[in-house]
Amino acid sequence: MGKKKKNRQIQTIRETGRPNPVAVWLSDSETISCVGYTSLADNPEIMTACHKIAELIGSLTIHLMANTEKGDQRIINALSRKIDIEPEMHMTRTTWIQAIVMNLLLYGKGNSIVVPHTYEGILQNLEPISVGRVGFEPIGYRDYRVLIDGKARNPDSVLHFVYNPDKNYLWKGKGLTVCLKDLAQNLKQATTTEKAFMESKWKPSVIVKVDALTEEFSNPTGRQKLLESYVKSADVGEPWLIPAQQFEVEQVKPLSLADLAIKDTVELDKRTVAAILGVPPFLLGVGEYNQAAWNNFIQNTIKPICIAIQQELTKKLIVSEKMYLKFNVLSLLDWDIKSIYEVFGGLCDKGIVTPNEVRDRVGMNQLDGLDQLRILENYIPIEDIGKQSKLVKGDNDNE
Repeated sequence: MGKKKKNRQIQTIRETGRPNPVAVWLSDSETISCVGYTSLADNPEIMTACHKIAELIGSLTIHLMANTEKGDQRIINALSRKIDIEPEMHMTRTTWIQAIVMNLLLYGKGNSIVVPHTYEGILQNLEPISVGRVGFEPIGYRDYRVLIDGKARNPDSVLHFVYNPDKNYLWKGKGLTVCLKDLAQNLKQATTTEKAFMESKWKPSVIVKVDALTEEFSNPTGRQKLLESYVKSADVGEPWLIPAQQFEVEQVKPLSLADLAIKDTVELDKRTVAAILGVPPFLLGVGEYNQAAWNNFIQNTIKPICIAIQQELTKKLIVSEKMYLKFNVLSLLDWDIKSIYEVFGGLCDKGIVTPNEVRDRVGMNQLDGLDQLRILENYIPIEDIGKQSKLVKGDNDNE
């Protein structure tokens, strides 16, 4: 590259305020560079990980639970249907939760706002607000106001879901933007490099040396005539017949993507993205599926986000002190039929669950007469466990 051209590039960077690009040089006139801001939402790996988390949480049913003398029991009423089936008039529960989680993890930088709408004290709609309409106005360090379309609202009047609280304003989320910014830039650079490399014309596999002093070969027309006369052939595999004094043929191995170690670098960055977001690497195309890793992902990534959402919903929407909302996270665990049989079959034998509850876990219809708790051996009703003849001492040997 000429000195003037290089100076012009430096001057352009200074004028635009952009950082110096990371570039791979192919020749004096061609570079592979990725310059400018990289949005996390435009990165396929980060988007895939966040969308998978949102998709899984959106698939979970939301149970309305009540504290009773017999333990926590699920309640089925109009409120439970409103939250679990039709929380928003234009959305299902699945898309509603996905919108909340995507704002929480990606678009809203750790913040997601939902506005409840009521009529005569009855919940009518739970409207998720897009991040472009939302702002926050701190009042000191402990209090704040939520700005929606420029209008201030009290935080108690909206649902404010928070992910990764800010170190200064603890009521505000900050997401994982800083942690993922450099990785997103690296992955974008790798994609740019690979695309430019595959489209590059600087990949000859055969080099033919000719005498440039010969007038015939000093111009493009003469060189094309050379190829047609000596190199190109009608039949595949036909040998070349060339003058020994005028030509020298060399076969070279062009630079490949493996030589640039792009695959290893991308795989490492994907694993780092997976570790930061708490998803298994195989969800980003690295490695193979692992059941233990999947269940760990559900317990340590999905469940905490679900708890944060259900606590905010319960705090702002439920008036009764004995009722709360709960995601059915257990349904996402990867249990095969054998595992279900071993776990729930054992619980059934010990009189902890009913046979119909076991049938429900394996997707079978419930049957009459299988709603009683039974104990192993004769599978008698649990209330008759003490009436077995071997446990009752009779007056004679026949009793």
